[in-house]
Amino acid sequence: MKEIKAFVKPNRIQRIIEALTDNGFKSMTLSQAEGTGAFKAKGARPSLDFHITDSPVVKLELVCQNEEAQSAIAIIVKNGRTEEPGDGIIYIADIVDAFQIKTGDSLKRFDL
Repeated sequence: MKEIKAFVKPNRIQRIIEALTDNGFKSMTLSQAEGTGAFKAKGARPSLDFHITDSPVVKLELVCQNEEAQSAIAIIVKNGRTEEPGDGIIYIADIVDAFQIKTGDSLKRFDL
């Protein structure tokens, strides 16, 4: 299994979610975040109580089978890209196993 974390512009997240959902990626987590990347938006200022951030972002997280990861990445890139700098970044990590909290069952033996 792979975990995909994508940090994207808030104005692109709806397009990304719809494209992922249309392509079979139904379960994902979204979080509002702020970043300190190289791109500095004009007039950007932190909206949270942090004093070092300057760029609002949405963190999208999803877990998928290994063979689905490249498809998810391509969808995020295609739908997250803009003409402006600072479109975001995607991180990929291996998931060794996952467990249902209710039952304690391993998801490794199930199809996500």
